[in-house]
Amino acid sequence: MMDRILISHGNGGKDTQYILQKYIFSKLPENLKKTENGVGLDYPDDGAVIGEIIISTDSHTIDPYFFPGGSIGKLAVSGTINDVVMMGGRPIAILDSIVVAEGFPLDDLDKITSDMISILKEHNISLIGGDFKVIPSNSMKGIVINTVGIGLSKNPIIDRVREGDSIIVTGPIGVHGAVMAALQYGIDTKLKSDVKPLIKLLDVFEKFQGDIHAARDATRGGLAATLNEWAQLSGKMINVYEKDIPIPDEVKSITDVTGLDPLVLANEGVAVLSVSSDKAEQIVEELKKLGFEPSIIGKVIEPKNKDNKGLVIITTEVGGAKILEMPSGDIVPRIC
Repeated sequence: MMDRILISHGNGGKDTQYILQKYIFSKLPENLKKTENGVGLDYPDDGAVIGEIIISTDSHTIDPYFFPGGSIGKLAVSGTINDVVMMGGRPIAILDSIVVAEGFPLDDLDKITSDMISILKEHNISLIGGDFKVIPSNSMKGIVINTVGIGLSKNPIIDRVREGDSIIVTGPIGVHGAVMAALQYGIDTKLKSDVKPLIKLLDVFEKFQGDIHAARDATRGGLAATLNEWAQLSGKMINVYEKDIPIPDEVKSITDVTGLDPLVLANEGVAVLSVSSDKAEQIVEELKKLGFEPSIIGKVIEPKNKDNKGLVIITTEVGGAKILEMPSGDIVPRIC
């Protein structure tokens, strides 16, 4: 019988769901899962809604904490900004809490905090509070950053996919996870992490208000976790087409060597959208104007067989079909 936390419990997939449900969600009465007229743990999303306020929190740990294309500082701020954006919120402020191990190099701390503040300056987002702690070196190594993001939205996006929706990804998937896997397995690669804020998506959300039914940045657990969560929450079936999923060749090369599935790898600069099918092509064109590389990869279906509710099905390139399961077990440790 399992009586200890495993690394897989933090992978954002089935094992994480188990921990959250058993040790947190199940202990809360329904009235304490949200504020009055708000949205919270009663309907898990990228964050919570309190009136017109969007709030999200995330903790970030990654090894190594500097990587091609970014650092844990860029990752922490971008990730929290994106969680607010995915709920339709315009980020206005963050708070941070930084925990470092005794002996942590001050030059590294300087670079990490500079990366954080650089993004805040670029997007005019205030840092309004935080905390700093040092842990004895025999208790932890490296650095952990927690961030809280605050945004405003009069029309928040609560993930509720609808029958007939088209599924869009805003760019190539699996890049960040593949970069981290390459570093950890000692594989040479020219890939750089896709980590970046996705604030430009707010222009699309505002222009197509009412047609964006769900939005998620597919971080831990990747595309597979996002689609499975949507299918489970809605009771619908999601069908995606393997030939339409944009996976860069270099990501495929890394996953072929490591045996990893690109569909479960973290993305740090890609959103997944569920949108009205009659507006999908227009949304794709608008995304391209903003510099994204979008693809329509599938659709939401009301299954005829009730046993198929909550499933994600991949139609393979040769015309077969297979279930895309919620990730479980070890994926790539300490990637976001």
